[in-house]
Amino acid sequence: MAENAEAEESGISMVEVLQEEEERQLNAAAVLGAADDTRCTYDQGYMKRQALYACMTCCPADGDHQAGVCLACSYHCHEDHDLVELYTKRNFRCDCGNSKFPHNPCKLLKEKLPENSENKYNHNFRGVYCTCNRPYPDPEDPNEDEMIQCCLCEDWYHGKHQGGSVPPAEVYGDMICTQCLPKHEFLAYFVGLAVTVVEEEETKGKVGNENSPSKNTQEEESKTKVGSEKSPSKNTQEGKAKTTVDTEESSIKTTQDEVKNEEKKVCYQSENMTESECKENMKETGAEKSQKSECKLISMTKHALPKGALFLPNSWRQQLCVCDSCKATYKDEGIIFLLDDEDTVNFYEESGKSYQPSSSAPVQRELEALSSLDRVVRTEMVHGE
Repeated sequence: MAENAEAEESGISMVEVLQEEEERQLNAAAVLGAADDTRCTYDQGYMKRQALYACMTCCPADGDHQAGVCLACSYHCHEDHDLVELYTKRNFRCDCGNSKFPHNPCKLLKEKLPENSENKYNHNFRGVYCTCNRPYPDPEDPNEDEMIQCCLCEDWYHGKHQGGSVPPAEVYGDMICTQCLPKHEFLAYFVGLAVTVVEEEETKGKVGNENSPSKNTQEEESKTKVGSEKSPSKNTQEGKAKTTVDTEESSIKTTQDEVKNEEKKVCYQSENMTESECKENMKETGAEKSQKSECKLISMTKHALPKGALFLPNSWRQQLCVCDSCKATYKDEGIIFLLDDEDTVNFYEESGKSYQPSSSAPVQRELEALSSLDRVVRTEMVHGE
């Protein structure tokens, strides 16, 4: 009996092992995405986002150069080297084999420019992270701490060095570090969206509802108010309605005439366009102009910046203003990528998982096969009998 119990326990452990392997493969797919481990990504240009590695053998931390190589080059060109995994970086082109690697040409793609001028580097490419400028994992720090990537500078930070209060990973979508916050003034308008602030406001709302008057009391007050007001007579209502309609019709007619005159005025200045084409162009231009001229920040409240990092929900980027002025600000400050829905790490990871359906298929088949067997046969398979 004891032997059967032990065998059953071993059988369950086998299922758990397979499930862990499936989860591991899914996590790997999220990071590596649709990356090809046999072809260098250089000829794809500056990719929106890709997994990168820094080679400390070719470009030492105390050297003059910083460089990043793609997944395929990490396998085929730097397989025996000291590599630092950088997770993902945006708008980056593989450096392998260029002028920063004079003694190690790329084995996958020979013809490359000497440098990739649009690549951006930080101290991560030297194998260190955070404001503490330490490696990860840190051999001198026995206390493990979660590392979080800033969505703007893409450096990695310890939670304890960003205010210490880190919400659960499933609650927030982006983190903006304490180094980036003061560099972008418009972010003060989005502090109110921070996940910690939202949670506090929701709590206050619940307390407020508990202290609010009961439904019956509100209904009585409403009835009393309605009963005390005298309803206007039918004739008075009809008279007011007629006057309002006449006024609106007159206003509409005047506005339409003004629009037509304005269209003609502008259209006649376009010599290479018919009047009907010009009207259509004016209609689209007017709508776009109206949309671009309205800045959301005017109606938003500017908050004081938090002492720690800012944790924002996945939807915060959809709240960004896209007027001409704000777009110019994003471009000048080098963060125009915030308006790209495909820029987020979450989008990249979900896309990566969808590109790897076959990798978990063998594990899934093994799970299904194992679960379909009876306990005796399953035990024999586990113990190799």
